[in-house]
Amino acid sequence: MTQIYTVADYLLDRLAQIGIRHVFGVPGDYNLQFLDHVIAHPQVSWVGCANELNAAYAADGYARCKPAAALLTTFGVGELSALNGVAGSYAEYLPVIHVVGTPALRAQRAGDLLHHSLGDGDFTHFARIAKEVSVAQANLTADNAAVEIDRLIATALLEHRPVYLMLPSDVAQAPLPAKPAPLMLRQAGLSQNALRAFIAAAREKLLGARRVSLLADFLADRFGVETALDSWMQEVAIPHASLLLGKGVLDENRAGFVGTYCGGASDPAVQQSIENADVVINVGVRFTDTITGGFTHHLPMEKCIDIQPFEAWVGRRRFSRIPMRDAVLALHRLSLSLAARWPLPTIARPALPEAAGEGLDQHAFWRQMQDFLRPGDIVLADQGTACFGAATLTLPRGSRMIVQALWGSIGYTLPAAFGVQTAEPQRRVVLLIGDGAAQLTVQELGSMLRDGLKPVIFVLNNQGYAIERAIHGPEQSYNDIAAWNWTQLPAALAGDRPVKALRVSDAEGLSQALREVADGDRLAFIEVMLPKRDIPELLDTLSRVIHSRNAAA
Repeated sequence: MTQIYTVADYLLDRLAQIGIRHVFGVPGDYNLQFLDHVIAHPQVSWVGCANELNAAYAADGYARCKPAAALLTTFGVGELSALNGVAGSYAEYLPVIHVVGTPALRAQRAGDLLHHSLGDGDFTHFARIAKEVSVAQANLTADNAAVEIDRLIATALLEHRPVYLMLPSDVAQAPLPAKPAPLMLRQAGLSQNALRAFIAAAREKLLGARRVSLLADFLADRFGVETALDSWMQEVAIPHASLLLGKGVLDENRAGFVGTYCGGASDPAVQQSIENADVVINVGVRFTDTITGGFTHHLPMEKCIDIQPFEAWVGRRRFSRIPMRDAVLALHRLSLSLAARWPLPTIARPALPEAAGEGLDQHAFWRQMQDFLRPGDIVLADQGTACFGAATLTLPRGSRMIVQALWGSIGYTLPAAFGVQTAEPQRRVVLLIGDGAAQLTVQELGSMLRDGLKPVIFVLNNQGYAIERAIHGPEQSYNDIAAWNWTQLPAALAGDRPVKALRVSDAEGLSQALREVADGDRLAFIEVMLPKRDIPELLDTLSRVIHSRNAAA
């Protein structure tokens, strides 16, 4: 008997065509019919997660390594649990295709009072919520499924943001007449007139400059201009830096790289190299509070050339319909003829601070982490001491860092590391997360062990929410957390999988632990005991700014 080709099959084939090989999520009765097709699909695998929020974080991590990611939840209870993670993907420009299994269309049309609903017969409440954190939405029927699936996938890939797809249980099984033809992807529109005007304005500004610098941030990664930036900085020697959200988008071992720029919280040499230029070229930069030391950057718009995903600015002049890649290539060509005017100044790279003594503190930890990292690593650092301590590292060539410094949802990185390692099984994944953050999402450690993944996980145990203590209420009980026996937890979640769990409390112990886990033969979990009130200098500066901004005027 010939197998019927269905809406579910069409959706999965489209996901496979754009490079998605895994669907993250949690089963629920409204998505089980679709899940049968996932299990049967020859190219797309199911990755069950401990809860929907973790699944959304995992999909976010996956989307940072692949063209896009797929997330599957059930109607109401499941999709709302995932909403925080999807919102983070929206804020930080990740194309996550969120498929929500919904009640059968006949039940929706009848207004049945179903479980997982609000009991009022209205099945559109949650779609209206999702509209705020997605760039396109669709409620599939057998008639519109092919067109709407294609529209949503193409939009997600163009705009690099989540889309929301409601898949009723009966529609998932509805037959379609044919398999999909090659997907016609949308391309960002380019105005040749706008590009010529932009080049002319940029030339005029750069001609008068004796010093030029460049900043790159996370949107340069999202919109795929890393290779173009690398070629540019190889051929045109100007001081350049990344911000924390985009750390790793530039080769940090190149002569012109000055460090991580954080506004007034930067190392003085980094700040001067960037801000003292006559013209600063910004590529994919969004000057948010946490990555600029609380808006302490001094980069007036008038002296900047700013390249965004679909437009560019020269000072206060806006040039629309210029995709980022075209603007970068144009400035590369333009600067080749002008580079002789901009001799590369002597660059003094900031050094990691020395440890205070024999004990294990923030300084000692980050110095050892610098030596532990190797080319090709993917490093995830959770919001807090992990994130702002990692900002001082120099990433080895070919490695990258993942932080969520805009959305800043603590606990994000542990399930995100699950998604990253699923996407990149041959690369070493190093996770740095605080004890408070880890308590939110540590269930996904079990999924990593179930799937045989082998990240190296460092839990920075400073007895609670160190970042909140630094901002306000250092001795308040609300910044305390339950004391867990962390080293026993991996074994409890491992089943019969091998796992190495270690606890270190001094510098020599950390050094020994790093040697033990370097070969990556199994998942490694290292609890690092750090002083309760010890925080990286960057976080100290930022926390004082945040405290001031949150205080009454």
